[in-house]
Amino acid sequence: MTRLTRAVAATVLTCSLALTAGVATAAVPDGPAPGARTAVTQPARPAVLPAPTGPHAVGSTVLPLVDRSRTDPWVPTADGRALMVTLHYPAARSGGGPAPYATREEARLLAEQLGPGVSGDVLARTRTHSGTDAPPAPGRHPLVLLSPGFSVSRWTLTALAEDLASRGYVVASVDHAYESYGISLPGGRTLTCVACTALDEGGVHGSVVTSTRAADMKYVLDRLVGARSVWRYADVIDARRIGMAGHSIGGASAATAMVADRRIYAGINMDGAFWEDLPAEGLRGRPFMMLGTHDETHLPGGTDSSWDRTWSALDGWKRWITLAGSDHFSFSDGPVISRHFGLPETELPADRAVALTRTYVSAFFDRHLRGLARPVLDGPSTANPEAHFQNP
Repeated sequence: MTRLTRAVAATVLTCSLALTAGVATAAVPDGPAPGARTAVTQPARPAVLPAPTGPHAVGSTVLPLVDRSRTDPWVPTADGRALMVTLHYPAARSGGGPAPYATREEARLLAEQLGPGVSGDVLARTRTHSGTDAPPAPGRHPLVLLSPGFSVSRWTLTALAEDLASRGYVVASVDHAYESYGISLPGGRTLTCVACTALDEGGVHGSVVTSTRAADMKYVLDRLVGARSVWRYADVIDARRIGMAGHSIGGASAATAMVADRRIYAGINMDGAFWEDLPAEGLRGRPFMMLGTHDETHLPGGTDSSWDRTWSALDGWKRWITLAGSDHFSFSDGPVISRHFGLPETELPADRAVALTRTYVSAFFDRHLRGLARPVLDGPSTANPEAHFQNP
């Protein structure tokens, strides 16, 4: 997607923002989408996300939330801190119509960044594999929070969210107000990326994003697993088993959220630089995984030195895994979008990027939220030659 300006690049810790005519490879904040401005031939049909791999049908519902106990850091005059949450969950059966991928306005605003010839209407009609408001499967299910990269929306993690739900997780994907090109609210209002300007021109440090997102996730948890849940099926959530993963700055926010909220037991950072160092006590023994690109950015001793610092500070079970051939957006729906619209692709094919992300994320949560043995996390395997285990 589009380049960030030189001013934004200067705020990204000491990392440079490596953007070429291909795709964005920066760790923070995101070069906001897969692909660059390149003329393409518009496909007539929408893309179809890779099918989930678990045994359950998938349900989906959208929850609009507003935390009026806080002032929004980007728009202080706003009526509280607005959040949009999509829940994906194991369903007893398929129900309702297919869940939408994005609203037309959200997709239009992102399509503008993808380049000439990319239709927001086609992007919005991307086919998902979840049924709107389907009844949930019986039982108690672990909860996984997902936070997207900076300037992109929660729906760019749909392929991962649907797969986790099909494997028996309730997944809450969260859009954070004013941190995306477009977030549609009930009533037809759309919030745009005020935070982009604040980081670009205002010199705001990225830790404002991660600390704000940590507070967002605390509020989401309060409203989902608290005494008065906003979701009528909240009794299927096992509040004793909660994890969080995120892409780019959303991944960095997972660590910050774990420091702030002990309810989050396990976390994953997918290719995001850490804006805040862990405290002296680390994560108090809780597990954390860093999953990133196999290049000069996120290899040990790489240009993103925050990974080396964080690795040393992690005091519980931990893994540092890099995927050969991946780029910054390989851990999102980016590869599927790029392939469909004829945008530049990476060495790692789209289906393989999705499969590897799903494999390691689900294995991590299976091990730490369900206590299941997952040998794929023990070291390199012939089945996944792209995955390299770093043990500095």
